Amino acid sequence: MEYDAVLIYDGDCPYCSVAAAALRRVDAVGAVPWDGAAAQSFLDAQFGEQPFAMFLADVRRNRVYAGRAAAAELAERAGTPSLVGSLVRENYSRIAAVVGAASGRTRDPDDYHEIYPMADDARAQFGPLRTAAVAEAPTA
Repeated sequence: MEYDAVLIYDGDCPYCSVAAAALRRVDAVGAVPWDGAAAQSFLDAQFGEQPFAMFLADVRRNRVYAGRAAAAELAERAGTPSLVGSLVRENYSRIAAVVGAASGRTRDPDDYHEIYPMADDARAQFGPLRTAAVAEAPTA
């Protein structure tokens, strides 16, 4: 599969893994765990560090959605009503805290919640990210 967008998610979180596996049904969206080499390289190229958060890298739109923005974009792509996307965006921090506590996560997500233009260096790393999304597809 040739993904146009790849979700970077917390692969240690069972709930996040289930959600990432469900997103495989969304057209042209792959997924890789945050701590994978391709995800780390992409994040470093985009941000100059590897922030711990949910990201949706979309090479076709040349954007990187982060945190609340990523959750809202994924809800929209999944075809949920716009109200659901708004609720997810507005309550993202609470949802992340509950999921983190339920999964035993020991760190809080970093404060990245915007839509960023994809940096040229990150765009160059999208190929390996896409390849990893095929090879490391979540099955939970």
